Amino acid sequence: MKEKKYLITGAAGLIGSAVVRELNRLGFENLILVDHLAENEKWMNLRSLKFRQYLEKDAFRRILHASLSGAGPSASESDVLEGLNGIIHLGACSSTTEYNASYLIDNNYQYSIDLARFAGRRNIRMVYASSAATYGDGAHGFDDDISQLDTLRPLNPYGYSKHAFDQWIFSNGGFEPQFAGLKYFNVYGPNEYHKGYMQSVVLKGFRQIRDTGKIGLFKSYREDYGHGEQKRDFLYVKDAARITVFFLLETQACGLFNVGSGVANTWLDLANAIFQALRLDPDIEFIKMPKEMREKYQYYTCAPIDRLRSAGYREAIVPLHECISDYVQNYLAVGEVHA
Repeated sequence: MKEKKYLITGAAGLIGSAVVRELNRLGFENLILVDHLAENEKWMNLRSLKFRQYLEKDAFRRILHASLSGAGPSASESDVLEGLNGIIHLGACSSTTEYNASYLIDNNYQYSIDLARFAGRRNIRMVYASSAATYGDGAHGFDDDISQLDTLRPLNPYGYSKHAFDQWIFSNGGFEPQFAGLKYFNVYGPNEYHKGYMQSVVLKGFRQIRDTGKIGLFKSYREDYGHGEQKRDFLYVKDAARITVFFLLETQACGLFNVGSGVANTWLDLANAIFQALRLDPDIEFIKMPKEMREKYQYYTCAPIDRLRSAGYREAIVPLHECISDYVQNYLAVGEVHA
């Protein structure tokens, strides 16, 4: 039987490299990887992965545009797009502090539209990254029902670029029969070292504790939340990868799906878990939140995962303290190694 062939964009990123690793674990190596490596250590996330071909994003987009225009890519390029059995599209600028909206519309929105048009014409399953950032401040909840799309108000251009593509899919034929958008919540874990400001608080907190012996958490500016008691739905990247591959290989469920743990943990829970993993007594300092963040800060996120379960995902999602223990002890404390 001919080996199945899959395309993964954003393949060198935090989630992307974990997805490729999960596909490798399941025996898949006929993989076309796309990303933009730039001048950071993201390339190191590819070293342990097995794949057929890697392309830089701009080169891939040229091939994609040629295919969509009818001009057709060159003979040497056409093989990239031929015989695909599925697409996982994770390629995007994920910075919530990127305010060049024109760049985000091209890189996140238009790129996704082009790939969706290609997938639609070829009848190829496409699983793509939406985001919990589409929910904005959470005033309308975190319901992944498509009927709630028009109620959402993202707080930043990144969230809007993801929301706009969700709306495009809905308005241009709908999600059936082949599109699944995954609304990732706070994903953290090995291979996030290149992400700079967007690194998780687990990684930043580990470094603070290593260097100073303590960790800083933002003060609360709402009476209904104590300092450090703001809550987030944290998801380990290994769980995120398993869920993503499930949507590619094991279900044809379409629509939007929250990808989170389904549990809201406090920042104190997270900080204490890092100290526990390091076998240290907690030393937590509460620091002022920058004024420009205070009006846009989310005090609570939690992913209802009923639709994920209804799609057939049955695996248990590993609790926060166990995931942090794995991340800290097996990756961070031994030199911030790549998976």
